[in-house]
This record gives sequence, C-alpha cells and structure tokens, in this order.
Amino acid sequence: MDNKPRILKNKTYLYLTEFFAGMSVMAVELGASRLLAPYFSSSQIVWTIIIGTIMIAMALGNIYGGRSADKHPDPDRLYRRIVVAGIWIALIPVAGKYIIIGIAGVLILAVNTNFLIIAAFLACMVIFVYPLFLLGTVTPSLVKYTVDSLDDSGKTVGYLGAFNTIGSIIGTFVPTFISIPAVGTSVTFLIFAGILLILALIYFISAGMGKKRAISATVTGVIFALCIVLGHNSSFAFWENDLTVEDESIYNYLQVYETGNRIVLSTNVLFGVQSVYLRDEGLTGMYYDYAMAAPLMADCIDNDSPARMLILGMGTGTYATQCTRYFGDMDITGVEIDEKITKLAREYFELDESVPVVTYDGRAYLNAIDETYDVIMVDAYQDITIPFQMSSVEFFSLVKEHLNPGGVMVVNMNMRGQMPGSINDYLADTISSVFGEVYTVDVAGSTNRELFASDNPAILENMVSNRTADESLDGMMDYVYESLVRYEAGDRVMTDDKAPVELLGMRVIDEIIHAEVAVYKDIYRSQGLQGLLEVL
Repeated sequence: MDNKPRILKNKTYLYLTEFFAGMSVMAVELGASRLLAPYFSSSQIVWTIIIGTIMIAMALGNIYGGRSADKHPDPDRLYRRIVVAGIWIALIPVAGKYIIIGIAGVLILAVNTNFLIIAAFLACMVIFVYPLFLLGTVTPSLVKYTVDSLDDSGKTVGYLGAFNTIGSIIGTFVPTFISIPAVGTSVTFLIFAGILLILALIYFISAGMGKKRAISATVTGVIFALCIVLGHNSSFAFWENDLTVEDESIYNYLQVYETGNRIVLSTNVLFGVQSVYLRDEGLTGMYYDYAMAAPLMADCIDNDSPARMLILGMGTGTYATQCTRYFGDMDITGVEIDEKITKLAREYFELDESVPVVTYDGRAYLNAIDETYDVIMVDAYQDITIPFQMSSVEFFSLVKEHLNPGGVMVVNMNMRGQMPGSINDYLADTISSVFGEVYTVDVAGSTNRELFASDNPAILENMVSNRTADESLDGMMDYVYESLVRYEAGDRVMTDDKAPVELLGMRVIDEIIHAEVAVYKDIYRSQGLQGLLEVL
C-alpha cells in the first residue's frame, strides 16, 4: 500500500469514486426501466425484475470485490473494472434494443406462459447484470485502499457508505427529472458511462500512463466515441422507418405513426396501441364509437344544459372528439397525467383547443374536485399497464360520488381475456360491487370491451328512446344495444390493499401472444427456422 499512486493517498478522490459509482448504479437502474418499458411495460412486475437482478449483481460484486482486494490489493484492477463497466454501459444504447428483441423473438416461439417475466428477466440478466456486478466491487475494494488503521476504520467505512448513498440519491433524481426528459434514455446511459470513464482516466493519468496504458486509453476512447455516434439517437422500434414521432416523457415511451387515414399512438413497442384516430369524420367501429352509448344511457343529450362529461385518461382525445362531432355542445373535461400526450393530441389527433385537459392523475383529480358529471369515461388502462389505484372498489366508489343522479360510468377495458378469472372479470366484479346496473359489450375486431355502469335501472330504456339526428349513429347504437350483455357479478373484488392487476394482466398477455403466434409456431415446428424466415 505504500507504493500506491499518489491520488489514492487523497481520500477525497476515493470518496468521489464511491460517490460516482453509487450514482451510476441508480442511473443505470432507472435507465433499465426506460429501456425495457417500451417492450415489456413499466409494471410492478418489470420493476421487481429490474431491482431483483440488480441486487443480485451488486451482492455478487461485493463478494468478488472483497475477495479480490484481499488477494490482489492492486487498485489498477478496480479502475480497470470501472473502465469495462463504463464501456459496457455505453454499449447499452447501441446494442440493448437488439438484444431485447432477439430474446423476445426466441421466447415467443419457445414459451407459452409467463412470457413477460421470462423475457424481462433474461434481458436484465444479459444487459445489466455484468456492468453492475463490476460496480458492486467498488465499495469493498475502496475499503481496502482507504482504511489506514483500525483506529479510524469505522469512520472511513461510514464516509464511504455515505458518499455511495448520496451518489445513489442524486443518481435517482437526475435521470428522472433532468437527463431522460431532456436528452432521452440513450444519452443518459452515455452520460454516466462517460463519468465512469473520466473517473478511471484520472486515476491512470495519476498512476502514470506508459505505452500500454496509453494504447488502452486510446482504444477505450475510440469505442466510447463510436457508442456516442451509434447510440445517441437510437430508435426503440428500430425496424420502423416511417414513424411520425418517437419521443419519451417522464411517464411514457411515445410513438406516433400513420397508416392510410389512421393515426396511432402507442406507448409500447410490442403490445398494442393506446389510441387510434381516423381522419374521416364518420363512425369507425372502434371502441370510442361503442362508448358513445353512455350519454344516451344517461339521458343527458338534448337537455336544456350541455351534458357534462369527464374523461379520466384523456389520451389523444378520440372519445371527446367523436362525442363532440355527434352530440354537439357538450361540457367535456379531460384528465391526462402525461402532458406530452396532450401536446401530441393537439398536434396530430385534432383534439380541439376548446376541450380543456388537466395534467393530473385521474384518481387524485377526483379527490381534489367537488363537481359532478353525467358521464365519466375511465380510459386509463394502457396495453399491459393497469394502474392498481384505478382498479379498486375505493376508486369506483369515488367515481360514483362524482356522477349526477342517473349518471353513467363507461370503462374501456382493452385486454379482453377469454379465460375465466381474467383481469376484466376482476374489474367487472369490482365495479358490480359498487353499481347496481352493469352491462358489457365486446368491440368487434379488437380485444377491447366496453363496460357501462350506473345505479339507474332505466339506462337501457333511455338508450332506446334517445334517438339522434344521425342515422348512422342510430344504427351503431342499435348494434351496441343488441350486443349488450348484463354482467353476472362474482366475488372477485379488488381493493386498494389487494389488487393483483399486474399478474392478471400478464395472463391476458400470454393468451394474446399464444393466439397470435400459434400459426408461426406451427410453421416453425413443421418447416424449421428456414421455413419461418421465408414466411416472415
């Protein structure tokens, strides 16, 4: 230890190493959630997998780092590991998405259940475990180089722990509130990879570069530069070449694309879409046409005062736009937690500026207001991410409190499971424990199901008697009426304390995957990989 480089005799530098290592670990963890979310969602299941695999990596790194420091007390080894970790992290935005798609492609053909869990776990293991294992070696190694005597060992270890924790705290807030919203996930990985490489470069310069180290530093710099060029602006949906918008917000990955007269917003690369809007000003046969039965059930059209409607999960505003076109003057308020989605709705989905949209969580908004409405639309369930706080009996009771007498709640459930005990069965049972009248209708040609709930036993009579001036809309409402099924409630009631929406949603995803790839699995079994590639 007497021959250690001068910079290691300065404990401030060692504390900074600990600080930036802790910061980078948390930044990579948050970056991992954003890298995986467009493919596997940001559900509690995915977060559990991320946290679990990273903790495994850190624990193994702590063990290895401690043993390595005792057996080979050479600080060069530690800072070489930091270099490797930095380069690996810099490569994530270049190669990570290809690895995820490769794993997902293989597993779709190989597994029938728990696809989400297995795919996300393997992706985490392959992409993130190794660099975080290397960063996990930092703390025990620094203890070896920092403690000079047993007299101050407790204080020194305490300082190291404090610097690591403070770095972790900052590494939590910076990506979430600064780097990811400002420059995106890919650049965030590059920023923290650069920090680690600079930290190691300072050490090696202090220790004396020499020819070998100079060559290594040059190679490292070239690789990092290539990562900046290739990874700073990468697309999550790299196979798409005609996206109108690809962006990130604090809450979501955002993708807008156009096919013919359809404009689509998706917050997930692999599973479904959040909103679809047709430029043609007519009926589309999509879920929001079915949901227009709600104002007729509530008997609030053609009254003296405009019907009042609240939309929780405004998204791109397709439901509001359609209701305004067909019912005329309505007092509509939208609530959307993601402000960037609202901006996209105004720019690409023709959401009128006259329709106010509040940037807020739907349940929190209900808690904050006293107003009541004739119709409340709940459309906050996107692809495989169902907010548990908007799935419980407490939430639906809160919705009921904000309905006028005779008012109707309509819920767009966009993952229609075929097996008994699906997420929609749980939602419908929960709603039935709050409302006396519950009807459902499946949207033809999609996995959507619309649920109408009220305490007014005359909602069907209202729907029949309320005719509009538009024959096509009346025809659509006749079809919806004939397709409505009174829901027979069970006892699967979800509460704030117990709402297993992630596991229930995952079962539906397994069903959807199994149904959609069954034909490709048959081709693969009968014709092998070559036959499958020819079909694709």
